[in-house]
Order: sequence, then C-alpha cells, then structure tokens
Amino acid sequence: MRRAAAALATAVLLLAAVLGWSSRIRGDDERKGGEEDVDGDRVRAPEFPEGNEWLNAGRALSLRELRGRVVLLDFWTYCCINCIHIIPDLRYLEEKYARQPFVVIGVHSAKFDNEGDARNIRQAILRYEVEHPVVVDREMRIWREYGVHAWPTQVLIDPEGYVVGAVSGEGHRDGIDRAVGLLLKEFEARGKLAKGPLALEAEKLATSSPLRFPGKVAIDAGRGRIAVADSNHNRVVVAGLDGKAVETFGSGRIGREDGPPEGATFDHPQGLAFGADGSLYVADTENHLIRRIDLEAGAVETVAGTGVQAAFRAGGGPAPATAISSPWDLLPAGDWLYIAMAGPHQVWRLHLRDRKLEVYAGTGRERCTDGARQAAAFAQPSGLATDGKRLFVADSEVSSVRAVDLPETGDRVTTVAGSEELFGFGDGDGVGQAARLQHCLGVAFEGGALYLADTYNHKVKKIDPASRKVESLLGTGKPGRGLDPLELYEPGGLAVAAGKLYIADTNNHRIVVVDLATKKATELALEGLAASAPAGAGAEKPAAPRMPPIRVPTQALKPGARVALRVEPMPLPGEKLAPDAPIDVRLRPVGGPALVALPEGKTEIAARATRSPVEVSFETAKGPAPGVAVLDVEVSYLACDADDAEGAVCRPRGERYHVAVRLDAAGGAEIRLGGRPEGGR
Repeated sequence: MRRAAAALATAVLLLAAVLGWSSRIRGDDERKGGEEDVDGDRVRAPEFPEGNEWLNAGRALSLRELRGRVVLLDFWTYCCINCIHIIPDLRYLEEKYARQPFVVIGVHSAKFDNEGDARNIRQAILRYEVEHPVVVDREMRIWREYGVHAWPTQVLIDPEGYVVGAVSGEGHRDGIDRAVGLLLKEFEARGKLAKGPLALEAEKLATSSPLRFPGKVAIDAGRGRIAVADSNHNRVVVAGLDGKAVETFGSGRIGREDGPPEGATFDHPQGLAFGADGSLYVADTENHLIRRIDLEAGAVETVAGTGVQAAFRAGGGPAPATAISSPWDLLPAGDWLYIAMAGPHQVWRLHLRDRKLEVYAGTGRERCTDGARQAAAFAQPSGLATDGKRLFVADSEVSSVRAVDLPETGDRVTTVAGSEELFGFGDGDGVGQAARLQHCLGVAFEGGALYLADTYNHKVKKIDPASRKVESLLGTGKPGRGLDPLELYEPGGLAVAAGKLYIADTNNHRIVVVDLATKKATELALEGLAASAPAGAGAEKPAAPRMPPIRVPTQALKPGARVALRVEPMPLPGEKLAPDAPIDVRLRPVGGPALVALPEGKTEIAARATRSPVEVSFETAKGPAPGVAVLDVEVSYLACDADDAEGAVCRPRGERYHVAVRLDAAGGAEIRLGGRPEGGR
C-alpha cells in the first residue's frame, strides 16, 4: 500500500510540476487531528477550523468527512475581478464531474471589512450564482494555514487528504481539469473513492421584486427615459421616468444573440449609456461585449468584443475583432464611448463611427498611480461620469475617485478623493486623500457636484471636485431597506437628472429615487414588469469563441517533408516570459485539403517547452495536392512584469495564428511564427 501511495504521489507531483503548481503549505503545531502530516513527498491538508460559518452547505464540513473525494479549495473575495473571472471555470469543473466524487469548496478570505460579514457574502453567493459550499475564513486563518498570498488561489487535495498543489490567478482551468481527472482515475483503480453525493443545502433568494441585483442605471432626461441593468435577470429594462411604458430587452437566458427584444440575450450586464441619437449602449459584462440597443427599431446588436475574455491587458483595433475584459460602465462623449474596463484595470474608448477600440488610460497594473494617461494605473475601474472636461472614475479596488483629462483639456490622471493604497479603505468624510471610501462602484455628475455610490459603506457621498471635499449624503452606513431614513445595501450605480438622484440599490433589488432638495426617497415602481426566470448557474451557456487569429501569408512546403514549426511568444511591451514556466503550442488543420499528416486517431499536434521558440514538427502529404490548407496554431504562456523583480505580477498570455499552406516541390520545410507577421494582431 505504501508503494502504491508513493507511486501516486510521484505521478501527481510530476503533474503539478509540469503545470507550474506550488505544493508549499505551512506545516506547524497549529494543525489538529492527530494524523501524520507528511507521507513521503505528500503534505496533509490542514483541517478547517471549528466554529467558522458555512454558506451554501446548510452545515459545517470537514476534510475528514470529504475523504474519498477530490477537493478543490478556491480562495476568493467577492470584490475581486479575477475571482469573478474564474467562477465560470469552477462551474465548468463542477458540471463536468457532477456525478463523480469531486467537490469545490470556496474559502472566502475577505479583503474589505464589509466582505467579512457572512450576510454580505451570502448576497455575493446569490449574485454570482455560486453553487458550491463556502466557508467564511474568519481572520484569514485558513488563508495563513495554506500559505496563500493572492486572490484567487486554488488548492487541490487528493482523496486521502493530501495537498497536490496550488496555483494562483486566472487561466488554469485546463490544468486543474487534467489533475482532477488523473486523481479520480488513480483512486478509482485503488477502490478509494467515496460513494454517493454530499448532502448540502444551497442558499435561496427571497424577494418579491421584479428586479434581481440591478447593477447600473442610466437616464435620458431629454426623452424622459430610464434604463436599468437587471443584471441577474440577464436583461435591460427601459421605462419612462415615472416607471410606466416599460420595455424589456433580453429573454432572460444567458447568451449573446443579437436581434429583437424577446430573442436577444445578455450575460449579467452592468453599465448603460444613452447615445446622442437615443440608442442605448450596454456593457454586457460577463459576455465581454459592448452591445447597442436601437430603441426605435427594437433591435440589439453587438458593436465591440469577440465574446471571449481578453488574455492580455492592453490592446485595441477593429471593435468586432478585439477581445475585451469585463466592461463595467460606459460614458458617451462626442464621437467616443468611454469604457471602464474592470478586467485589465484600464479605461478604454470606442469610436462610435469607425468602430475602433483603443486604450485611453492606464498601463494595466493594478494600483493607484497618477501622472500621464498612458503611464497612470487604476485598480478595477467600475464607474464613469464627466463634467465635460474630465472623466471621473470610481476606482473600486483602491477605494478612490480618479479624474482623467479628456483630450481637449489635457493628458493627466489625478486622484480626487480617497486612498492611493489597495488596502487604504474605510468610511470617513474629509478632503482629498484624507477621506475614506470602501469599494465605490458608481459615480454621477450634475451641477458642479459628484455623487458617489460608496458601495461597501452602503452610502451615497457627495464630492466637490474643486475643493475635493467629501461628505456623506445618503444612507446610514449599515445594510437596510428603509426609506425614511434612507437605508441602502451595496448600491452599485447612480444617475442624476433634474435634481433627482437615481440609485441602483443592488442588494435590495430596487431603484431608489431621491429628491436632492428635500432628501425624500421613494422606490421606483416599474409598472407591469414581471420577474424573469433567471438563467441560474446551471443554465447552458454558449461556448466562448476563441481569440481572433493573426493571419499568416501562404507558406509553400515540400511534399513528403518533415516540417519544423517554430513559435515564439510575443509578450506585451514591458513584459517578459516567466522563467521556466511552460509554453504550450497546439496545431490543428481547420480547412482545405489534407496536406498535413496527423498521428493516427489525433486531431491536433501539441508541444510544450520552457524556452522560446517552441518547435512542433509534422509531415506533409507525400504526393502533390492542389489547394491551400489552413492550420490553426495557438500558443499560451505566462508573462511577467519586466521591471518588477520583487513580487512581479505574472498573467496568462497567448496568440493564435491561421497559417495558410500549400505544397510545392520548391517549397521549404520550416515555418516561423512570432514577431510581427503580416496581418498584425
């Protein structure tokens, strides 16, 4: 038995090493249970502490109870955009292994004070439609036990309770999938897997509101209209300012279909903006798309994004062919639509006539750095407003309000109010950086004043941009739904017009209207609006398209030759390849005659290396053949900040190519990809 365990440990550690995983966790006297912590090269996973609250489970769980199951721990905090990005990956794994002894356990280790409250975590579980159990990691004890250093981090535990390895960040779904499959196969062969499902009790949402977690709101004062992002119903609601003449766009299903109101689909939309022509632009956040609703014709169209989350933090190009990442809010200004791009921590803009995208401000580093637009840095920008000269940005992860010059006025980014530190948050009025905010998501401007949705403080604050004075305006600072005095619960969006402030009171599933002169608050009744059946976490979601390809000119190859395809990754400026990290290349024919000979039973050829370039070899057909074939080549790798040796940030990157090939007796036996091939990105 010891020999079998050692063989398994060796196989799993090898897999973990290939995937670039770490298996280091803390081993000290705090572990309980009286069991041996180390078995050869394996380290036992620390048990969950007693007394911690559990959500989505109905009871406390223990690793001892979970023996016989593969366990994936997901360390997350619900403000974090990277944590939000991997929820679909976790859902994919849960659905794939739904009938097998595999379980995901969320370990919620809070960043913000507000996130440490189990009531608020429960709302986040419902909002993000998380179906697996979540343990509230009080005082981050589990975080420390497992030696975690970043959100998100996943730790894989085998059915005997030993740690396989850990990996941080996004983009690891395929590697985790392979590791889970290996563990299930090995332990099934040894008869060590548990039988039957776990008895769990999921959280349930009780609300009579026709809205579900509305994220943002927009006003078209000239035409007397309001638009609401009914985010968890996957639809957009448009009505008169009195709540009458209600129209809905989106069937309620998760999807990205264009078309008429009842046939179009969205995926948890957030930001909304009325264009000068009366059309409505939508930040279709979890689809990673910008949509446009022609309100006169009653039609939805996609104007930017490919539907796949961008794997890089800076870019631009033709809007329909450029991947973007988690657009969270929108603001029109002249011929441009400005985008708070939460995923890459930048502000982008879309030219509405030419349909071209470009980065407007921010390097993509997650921090608060003032200066020139292209050298400044943001941290999950989530709300936009303007005074006609500057953009005002609700920069949520640094809990601050930033100002970005519009092109006509300058080229600078400055901090108006709030901290300049990722952990510099709180609830305090004051001037400039002496004021304290907590994960602000929405901002609006009217009459020389800024109104801020100070989301995690459950307040609306008022800011004088000239003096930078911040004062609490609405809300008690505690979650609630009263109207006199007004209580709010994580408000996410604001709009202001004609002396009235419209608040997307997200966790209360309502729109609140406040008369700014009297401070009287009322709840906007959307006449005749029915609650749409939400798609839910288990709903079928369309497969995301792959990244758009770089098109390579036709390559002439010799018939019957052994061809070397050499691929060199292209990190972004200011980045370098992660040392010794794997570089993966996959090649597969996708069109034209069979000019490439694949191994029997295979549809693709793959290679992995830790140095660039990576070589993939294949044979061409022996006889002359007419026509041109197309090879789809994908390369994926990790790239790190080149100038940040201490704690460098590394992110998954990749390129995709479409290589046209033909056979010619005078052809060559080599293809090189990388650099700047014709066609560009």
